[in-house]
Formats: sequence, structure tokens, C-alpha cells
Amino acid sequence: MDLNLNGKTALVMASSQGLGFAIAERLVREGTNVMISGRDEEKLKKKAAELESIGLGKVAFQKTDITKTGDIKRLVSKTIEVFGSLHLLINNAGGPPAGTFEDLTDDDWQNAFELNLLSYIRAIREALPYIKEQGGKILNIASSSIKEPIPGLILSNTFRTGIVGLSKTLASELAAYNILINTIAPGRIATDRVRHLDQFTAEKQGVDVESVEMSMKAQIPLRRYGTPEEFANVAVFLLSDANTYMTGSSFLVDGGMIKSI
Repeated sequence: MDLNLNGKTALVMASSQGLGFAIAERLVREGTNVMISGRDEEKLKKKAAELESIGLGKVAFQKTDITKTGDIKRLVSKTIEVFGSLHLLINNAGGPPAGTFEDLTDDDWQNAFELNLLSYIRAIREALPYIKEQGGKILNIASSSIKEPIPGLILSNTFRTGIVGLSKTLASELAAYNILINTIAPGRIATDRVRHLDQFTAEKQGVDVESVEMSMKAQIPLRRYGTPEEFANVAVFLLSDANTYMTGSSFLVDGGMIKSI
């Protein structure tokens, strides 16, 4: 199937590692020109070189703190400067700290809001004028907590759900410009973030990490964690011309873990 991504331009937020990088790599393999971003410039250089070695889509990078408006503005401007267009925006952000309601301060709540919701809003605002020129796709990465809250992750549970409301509302507002916007929600995908959460759970329960992993996998019908590549395959499908009629929807990539309908 021709996904018709060759020659298009994608901006992938927070993409020096994990799910963001997996999506960037899959897009480059389809011939998409990709701008990657993150806070660590040295890591970005290495990852950009790794992507360039694939030899299909072109790659650029920009050091970016997605909690800062100015950084997001510069990132979008750099994307246009380098590639001359923008067709695809992939919103992504690292997860906020674990904790219960009584553990968290106003600063914790404010920081999580700016990282996990306001950064998406700002990125869409800056990218929209360019995506509107020819239509395109926006994909917002959330969490399986949009369907089932995760114990100990009240910050993520709150603001990831806000992403769904944002996407659903914008689906109507942006349809006139031939822009499709969807939410994709990972379950237990084998990334540093999930390893950190398993460690947090292990410490809280007073058990080893291996016991936590075994318990988690037992709750997944496929009995394993997903891979970043499996997640990226679904993301790229939603970003491609294979998807022309799905917008405002949320898609779980969770191995069947979430039981709700």
C-alpha cells in the first residue's frame, strides 16, 4: 500500500527517544522529511544522523523545550525554513511525575499542565497556518489513561483526558481545511517511561521490578509489552493517505489491556 508520505514534511515533538523517535524513524522510511526536537542537543545530533543514514526522507533537528512558547515558535519557523512546508504535526511529551493527589503541589499541577496539554495547544496554534495551506494531519499522543485512569498517575490521568477533548473539538473546527486530527494512546509500550513507572510501582509495593512486569503482562491479553515500532506503525497509518475519513477519534495501542468499551 502506498501511504503517500514521500516528500511530505512532518514535525515530531519530543522525538529524541521513545515513541516520538519511533514515529520519526517510520516516517523517514516512508520518504517523509522530518524535523525532530528535544531538550538535549547532543542526543538530537546523534539521532538525526541515525535517521539520515536510512537515506530516504531528509532530517533536521531543533533543540526545544516544549513548555516554552518561544521555543515552539522557533521550532515551527525552523521547520518551514528548512523544508518549506508542513503537512504533519505529531504532538508528544514526556509523562508528568507519578504521585497521588495529596503528594502534589500547585507547581506540580502547573508544570504538568504546561508540559502535557498547553504544549499541544501551542504547537497546533503555531503549525496550523502552514498545515491549512494544503490540508494535513495532526496526531496527539496521549495515554491509555484516557480510557481507564492509572493508579498513582493523577496528573497524567487529568491532562491526557484534556487532549481528547481538544482533539474532538478541533476535528469539527479544522475539517473545512481538510485537516484530520486524532489521538493515539499507548498502553504498556517498552520505553524508558514505562520502565520508570514500573520502578516507581516496585518501590511503592516493596517488590522487585521483575515482579511488577510479570503482574502487568498478566493483565494484557497478548501477555507482553508492545514495542515502539508497533506503536509507530499505527501512528503512521493515521498520518498517511490510508486514513482519509477518520478524525476526532481516539485509538488505543495496548495489546487489549483496557477492558472498557
